[in-house]
Amino acid sequence: MDKRIRWRLIVSLLVLGFSLWAALPLNKKISLGLDLKGGMHLVLKVDTSQIPKQDREDAVERALEVVRNRIDEFGVKEPTISRQGMDEIVLQLPGVTDRKRALDIIGRTAQLEFKLVVNNPDLLSKALSGQELPPEYEILYDQDERPYLVEKKALLSGDAVKKAYVSFDQYNQPVVSLEFTPEGAKKFAQITGENVGRNLAIVLDGKIQSAPVIRERIPSGRAMISGSFTPTEAQDLALVLRVGALPAPMKVVEERTVGPLLGQDSIRQGIKSAIIGALLVFLFMLVYYRLPGFIADLALIFNIIIILGGLGLFKATLTLPGIAGIILTLGMAVDANVLINERIKEELRNGSPIRTAIRAGYDKAFLTIVDSNLTTLIAALMLFQFGTGPIKGFAVTLSIGILASMFTAIVFTRLIFEIILSLTDISSLPMSSFFFGSKIDFLSYRKIAYLVSLAIILGGAIVFFIRGNSMFGIDFAGGYLQEYRFPKEVTTNQLRKELNALGIKDAVIQRFRDDTRSVIIRTKEDVVERVEEKFKKDFSGDLLRVERVGPSIGKLLKKKAILAIVWSLFGILVYIAFRFHYFNFAVAAVVALVHDVLVTLSFLAFTGRQLDLLIVTALLTIAGYSVNDTIVIYDRVREKRRVMRRASLYEIINTGINETLGRTIITSLTTLLVIISLYLFGGEVLNSFAFALLVGVISGTYSTIFIASPLVLVGRRVKK
Repeated sequence: MDKRIRWRLIVSLLVLGFSLWAALPLNKKISLGLDLKGGMHLVLKVDTSQIPKQDREDAVERALEVVRNRIDEFGVKEPTISRQGMDEIVLQLPGVTDRKRALDIIGRTAQLEFKLVVNNPDLLSKALSGQELPPEYEILYDQDERPYLVEKKALLSGDAVKKAYVSFDQYNQPVVSLEFTPEGAKKFAQITGENVGRNLAIVLDGKIQSAPVIRERIPSGRAMISGSFTPTEAQDLALVLRVGALPAPMKVVEERTVGPLLGQDSIRQGIKSAIIGALLVFLFMLVYYRLPGFIADLALIFNIIIILGGLGLFKATLTLPGIAGIILTLGMAVDANVLINERIKEELRNGSPIRTAIRAGYDKAFLTIVDSNLTTLIAALMLFQFGTGPIKGFAVTLSIGILASMFTAIVFTRLIFEIILSLTDISSLPMSSFFFGSKIDFLSYRKIAYLVSLAIILGGAIVFFIRGNSMFGIDFAGGYLQEYRFPKEVTTNQLRKELNALGIKDAVIQRFRDDTRSVIIRTKEDVVERVEEKFKKDFSGDLLRVERVGPSIGKLLKKKAILAIVWSLFGILVYIAFRFHYFNFAVAAVVALVHDVLVTLSFLAFTGRQLDLLIVTALLTIAGYSVNDTIVIYDRVREKRRVMRRASLYEIINTGINETLGRTIITSLTTLLVIISLYLFGGEVLNSFAFALLVGVISGTYSTIFIASPLVLVGRRVKK
């Protein structure tokens, strides 16, 4: 066996074996994200404004520890708890879908205090009518909003509590029993002994839970909080009191809750679209390229195994965008194989023997494959750097897929070719050929193309600004989103009537195109609890997901999205300028990328879709894909300049476009096959994402030929 074959075989077997080891068993090595298995993603902001600056760092750390202890007590399996920035805590709680209970346990300050009630009805009445109270007193309210005049100074706090648990009173109603620490018990005995006959208010987070009369000194070190508790409420209150109070109040600034029903749908639709997309690509490659197409299909299967191995190795979490990344990688991975096969065809047309043609095809395609994939990798890295949650998952999947496709195309497919050639003599290597020998003067249409693009972009900009804030999804505009599914279709008028009855006038109701039983409700305020209760009662509606983004987080996400796009464009600009040694090539490529992003945004505006984080993901993917196409032509132009020394740059660029036209069309077609599968079968969550990719890939193919290539001539005297 030839040394080169042996070397490639060993490397391929090692990669295959390692990938299978890292990936299997899938259910243990790769965990599902919250959008697939259900659960909550929360970003909590610790309000440290009332805490001295020197103590704020410690307050956030203590808040993090309290939250961690509460979640452990709550019994959540495999939670993710981390600090973000100066004063934020990020939580991921798989399987938790009772958002009201979870938010109550996590976000409750649980500041427990014991305060004496002041029996002075006249002073209380005057204070309620507006008269100023003495500084040592304050008014607090109980659960029924009855006012109490109490001493402002707390005699005892929650720090004195050693245990808190649920028990039952003489009426068999659940109560929370407290046991004090030795020091706390001593102090409690002193307080009760000195104030027999007075009411002692038990205050939790500024609300009086109960205010029993002290009948006698209580030396046992025990107390009881009673109220109209359900067993679950009593259990949760005992939980937060056991763990301890938060050092500062917290508020939820971002929330994404996905129910298990939606997660199951997402998995089913994601797998369905992946299978259909893969089958379409496999079939096309087999029919068009025959034996080389079959080898490319084997490479695609190997590619999927490597991706799964990479996800397993890094213990990555597979999200819905991650599934989309795998599907998209299938289409984009074909590109390297198409480049190689088209080069082999060219060599065969020039009369080269099959072995020579295959060797030359790989050698000539190598640099183009590296250049085109590295620019896509730059976009993926920017996604990872500036993305959040599922977007990072998409970036990881895309990055692994890019590296996997380079390996399988350059090493694995060449190995298969060489093994076949060593075992048998191939007399011919038939492949279909479309667009061969075309001599279209593409550059002559550049001015028309510029006008068409300008018209689309200006039209899109006008619609974008007319729509204003409605162009931005919840990720950037902030607010609340609820998705419901009903047993049968409920009309928009019925839903509007129900919302009006709840006093919700500003809700936006969004219907699904393919699923008339599902609906999305967007509001500015948190009305989820009321709407869920109403829809459950009147329509038996199931709450599938909740998303909430505060205005500060919305601004931050918008800033990150802009930075991701700007940095990816800058990275691509620098790389192309470095590789091609001509700055005008780099500028033309980046202008074409901006063109594709703006065209995609225009069509989003035309079709009434909103801009969210998934759309930003699509835009960066489009940028990587578009420059991939452009680099293939630039590489051919660079190659042709060496052999067409007397030809003008105009002629060389036209020749480069025509010679790579087959590859451009075929790569775009295979990518479109998987995107169309994603668009039709990937579900509503990925529908706008797939639509943006659909527009972007078409625009990217168009701009490669009619924008990026002609723009290289700007500032030069054009000689046809």
